[in-house]
Amino acid sequence: MTKSDPVADSEAAFHVMIVGAGLGGVMLAILLERLNISYTLFERAAEIKPLGSAMVFGANILPVFEQLGLLEEVKKISLPCLSMDIYNSNIEKVASVNVQKYKERPDMHKLMLSQVPSEKILIKKRVLSVEQDEQGVTIRVADGTTYHGDILVGADGAYSGVRQGLFKLMEKKDMLPEGDKASLSLGYLSMVGVSEPQDPEKYPVLKEPTSNFSRVIGSTAPYSYNTVTVPGNRICWGMTIQLDSNKASKEMFKNSEWGPEAIEGMISEIRDFPSHFGGVIGDLIDATPRDMISKVFLEEKMFETWYHGRTVLVGDGATNAMQDAVILANCLYELKSRSSEDITEAFKSYRDQRYPQAKYQMDKSKNLGRVLYGQTWPERLLRFVAFNLLPQRMQEEEFLKDTVYRPVLSFMEPPENRGSGPVLPQRPSEKYEAEKALRNAAVEAVPGL
Repeated sequence: MTKSDPVADSEAAFHVMIVGAGLGGVMLAILLERLNISYTLFERAAEIKPLGSAMVFGANILPVFEQLGLLEEVKKISLPCLSMDIYNSNIEKVASVNVQKYKERPDMHKLMLSQVPSEKILIKKRVLSVEQDEQGVTIRVADGTTYHGDILVGADGAYSGVRQGLFKLMEKKDMLPEGDKASLSLGYLSMVGVSEPQDPEKYPVLKEPTSNFSRVIGSTAPYSYNTVTVPGNRICWGMTIQLDSNKASKEMFKNSEWGPEAIEGMISEIRDFPSHFGGVIGDLIDATPRDMISKVFLEEKMFETWYHGRTVLVGDGATNAMQDAVILANCLYELKSRSSEDITEAFKSYRDQRYPQAKYQMDKSKNLGRVLYGQTWPERLLRFVAFNLLPQRMQEEEFLKDTVYRPVLSFMEPPENRGSGPVLPQRPSEKYEAEKALRNAAVEAVPGL
């Protein structure tokens, strides 16, 4: 039985369909809500809940939360992070990197989701296919229903159903670049979790007013692991293993993305590893509800195709995905009409603005992964050079380079620059300035205001 989307059936309503209720999809929903643009948010899972992971955000995304009036709420669920400490497998500190511009936020997803009206979120909607033409775009989901809109946004992660559907359409037309046909490359397997509240007497580090962010890099096993203290006397932890080609191919068949399934085997391998907090990692795992433990592959691939027709893609990850949403919302704000030509122009502007920074971040993440997770001899040598031969000032500057790129909402007043460092210029909005001038003129025309 097929059911259509009643909102999109209205001729008057320009409607956006967002697939994926991760940080990128939810951020875009918040921004469309502020722009008064009709939308529906689709999520494949039966329940939307935060993952068992800490997130680190800084000046490259916090100004957007200030514009939205949410910065104080963000501070309430955050702890400032002053440094990242690196240990070897004997729990001996080998490096410390100053990251005072960053804060830890384990409850960010929950806060953001609270800004989206629940009636605009549909769960258990796994996309099976995508069709589009000059009039609009249609998705068919696993429960047999279909939904129609003017624009489709794929924000559903590395194994995006929207991306797969779009690429199939493009392959039929022989329009898909060869590089985008290749499979994602597997480098690392990660498992993350967040404990229940712990006793500060057992873990005195919880008494500190700042977040303790530490990483242990294995020397005899292909594992590295981190621990992060977060508000509520909780401890986030994460384990990462470097995969060789044989193990990667086997793990591919067990991939459950960010779900809690298939984690027991990895837990048994790591539970006896020592923690610099005291005891072993197994103590923290046992203090973590199983539904707050997640497992995911860390893949590295930069797709050339970001949009086609009425479908556009938002990247994976935390800050990068939200930055995608910010720029895409800015471009939709500038949209002249619902015609295919104007939509393509908006999508092109979005890609042009984001692609260079997204590629820079992907390359930086790949290199940082080699330093923090890599277990080959060249990677161990790279880690030794990075932590022992480079001046600490250079290490800190490299970590803080990201803060110069701070995309903000062009349809709202820009926030104050609270730092002293440089900020990359952003494309201004003539539309917003014209609307602002009209509002100011209207206020001046009313006596007594």
